[in-house]
Amino acid sequence: MKRYYAAWVLGLLLNAHSASATVLATVNGDEITSKEVNAVLIEGTQGKFDSLPSEKQNELRQRIIEGMITQELVYEEAQKKGILESKEYRQEYDALVSRLKVQLAAKVWEQEQYEAVKVDFKDVKAYFDANPDEFVDKEKIHARHILVKNEEEAKAIIKSMKGLSGEKLKHEFITLAKAKSVGPSASRGGDLGYFPRGQMVPSFNDAVFSMREGTVSSTPVHSQFGYHIIYIEDRKVAKKLSFDEVRNFIEQRLKMDKFKLIMDKKMATLREKAKIIYSK
Repeated sequence: MKRYYAAWVLGLLLNAHSASATVLATVNGDEITSKEVNAVLIEGTQGKFDSLPSEKQNELRQRIIEGMITQELVYEEAQKKGILESKEYRQEYDALVSRLKVQLAAKVWEQEQYEAVKVDFKDVKAYFDANPDEFVDKEKIHARHILVKNEEEAKAIIKSMKGLSGEKLKHEFITLAKAKSVGPSASRGGDLGYFPRGQMVPSFNDAVFSMREGTVSSTPVHSQFGYHIIYIEDRKVAKKLSFDEVRNFIEQRLKMDKFKLIMDKKMATLREKAKIIYSK
């Protein structure tokens, strides 16, 4: 791909050990990979992408993919029109390369500083022992929903499933979600995946966590998005995580904390040695 994407050191660190990239789309032979998309998503959400609801994640991911497709098409058209040979293009290109040299050097330097930071095992274990409440896997619900704009339509959909249970109810719900839902999850049968309490909008959250597994909401649930019909597919109870399960997470957190302190000291030293003059 012939694109440049700015990414902060956080994005570099989070993707350093990622699995091989998956091709998500091709545009006239050029590939758009999951690695490229994930880098943009991490930067755009400031590293908080994984904490977003699954429906929002899918929406953002698809938006980025479509944007990359558009960008590639425009790039190819610009090539055909000779834009890459124009004076304006060369000026902008040279200015961009100049900025990227500085940014890239800074990123590589920061990553080297980060990799040099070491965390002792005893510090990791001490943190785990001192913060037991932090390492609890919260209760999670696996839900599906059908989103419609009209309350009467929602009631009619609920009524059409009355009397169904078990796999017949699940199958019918998925079929109706694909046919009638206006939400981004429609193609997946309304599947929202697993999510903890408090991640969804209040009305949806309250309804979901009051329902039993294998049931459909008896009345439509209203939110700013419309009217939801909800199906509960599964429920995972809260559980305490073991040290082995969270050891790497704690180590990375402590490493990042140490990294920030080291960087603050290094930057203070560099600023003291530098001659910095602010323009008035």
